Amino acid sequence: MSRRALDRVQERFGGQILETNDYLGDESITVAAGDLPQVLEFLRDDPQCDFKLLLDVVGVDYPDRPQRFDVVYNLRSLDQGQRIRVKTRVAEGEAVPTASGLWHNANWHEREVYDLFGVEFSGHPDLRRILCHHEFEGHALRKDYPIEKGQMCYTVEKLLPEEAVLPGRETRHEGHWNAEGGWEGAPGVALADEIHSDYLPVNIGPSHPATHGALRIEALLDGETIVRSEAEIGYLHRCFEKEAEDHTWHQIIPYTDRLNYVSALTNNVGYVLAVEKMLQLEVPERTRAIRVIVSEMGRIMDHLVCTGTNLVDIGALTNYWYTWNAREYLYDVVERLCGERLTTSYTRIGGLYRDLYEGFEDDLRGALKKVEQGVQDMMALVQRNRILMDRTVGVGVISAEEAVRWGYTGPCLRASGVAYDVRKAMPYSGYENYDFDIPVGENGDAYDRIMVRIEEIYQSISIIRQALDTLPGGPVQADDRRVVFPPKDEVYNSIEGMMNHFKLVFEGIRVPKGEGYGFIEAANGELGFYAVSDGSGRPYRVKVRPPCFPIFASFTTLIQGSMVPDAIAILGGLNIVAGELDR
Repeated sequence: MSRRALDRVQERFGGQILETNDYLGDESITVAAGDLPQVLEFLRDDPQCDFKLLLDVVGVDYPDRPQRFDVVYNLRSLDQGQRIRVKTRVAEGEAVPTASGLWHNANWHEREVYDLFGVEFSGHPDLRRILCHHEFEGHALRKDYPIEKGQMCYTVEKLLPEEAVLPGRETRHEGHWNAEGGWEGAPGVALADEIHSDYLPVNIGPSHPATHGALRIEALLDGETIVRSEAEIGYLHRCFEKEAEDHTWHQIIPYTDRLNYVSALTNNVGYVLAVEKMLQLEVPERTRAIRVIVSEMGRIMDHLVCTGTNLVDIGALTNYWYTWNAREYLYDVVERLCGERLTTSYTRIGGLYRDLYEGFEDDLRGALKKVEQGVQDMMALVQRNRILMDRTVGVGVISAEEAVRWGYTGPCLRASGVAYDVRKAMPYSGYENYDFDIPVGENGDAYDRIMVRIEEIYQSISIIRQALDTLPGGPVQADDRRVVFPPKDEVYNSIEGMMNHFKLVFEGIRVPKGEGYGFIEAANGELGFYAVSDGSGRPYRVKVRPPCFPIFASFTTLIQGSMVPDAIAILGGLNIVAGELDR
């Protein structure tokens, strides 16, 4: 990792930089809360830094410290190939200046920190809860909040302000609601004695087939046109991050299955890579190759589900069966490998649950042929289909610049023409040894988002075949008894083996004290795990960077001015998986 950004910011701000760090190659700086806006703006706009992408905002609670909370901004430069973390520390009751004027997605990320930790962000346009319900009392990720305490919600939250639904004693015909939620335009004819509105508020979800019981959009309609909307999430929030603090590093693996449960194999890999980074642990070459194979299997299955459900939401039912059947062929292989189809828990810190079964390669090659055939049959029906093109071409357009400001990664960002893929930009698990292309779109619309995912399926198939052709032999577990369970014959026949096993089960892996960020290219984009260790057998903090969280934050902007059916076509292509979104 180049220190160019670190040197530039120190040169510019000097003594305002309170602390710098380069632990495990992750550069970070600490600044006072009052200096945060100008430091963030410099890092974004300086040509040698160019941190245009805000990946995440993280809160960490240190209740024994006078400045109780860390607030961490995780930034990425797409052109310079750099990453940096900007941290500030605040006491309880102190506020952090908002970064929502610099990046659109800072709005939701900061709301999450406020919701779960109670940190205020001065100047924030909409500082309210986002994952916990509006009647929730306290802040769930504070260390003093009891993990077993649950709270009920008894009333529905009104998302749109009353002045939006009833704009006043007037009808407003000439104008529109802008992205900031304000009215632009001339008022209509004043009504002296009654409040009148041409707009109709409606709920799209959660009880709607396209929102899968987990998303709610309150929309303000002018006929069939959406003039303003607000989104509500949290219906599937299980507080993965609170549970992670209450379990050992290994026990967290099954919880990662339930993030993006459509591609659980990929989630497993992302999490263990983050922990292995903090342990500075190398795994065998065979393990690395198998992780690539299962990650690409997860990507294919995820894209098949996304494309199939997107098409069926639009009304193309036959194509759904082509993609679903193709996915089932891969699930049969996954079930034989893991003993489970959906939530697999296949990966382990330091290796894998087990080696490939006999006949795996032949089974997988056969399944890939059937996947190719299913995708080809589906594409023959839809690629130039007039109805599909009318429903998706030019619908939900987002430019490359706006996609970056919203924090897009993955297929949705590439559909807008930005060829950013973690597997190419910062390869892991040996991805630099495979030959594959990065599909990109031109228009950033709903049609491009479908087609980019389809082409990525073919690229993933190619990667898997290359990995199978070059699959090395050897073990699938690291030879490190600090991390990996001893063989069963040692557990049953030696006191040392039995003690090693029991200590790993009851005390957990001892990850060195410090912090690290591990990340991969998951099906929806960059999936990151920001982990803080206090040296014990359990994480002090694990923050998930879910790729579809900032993407869904942009949804109400994408659908503004569109028709209601357009909103359904747009939503399907964004591939919002509620387990990943809510955690």
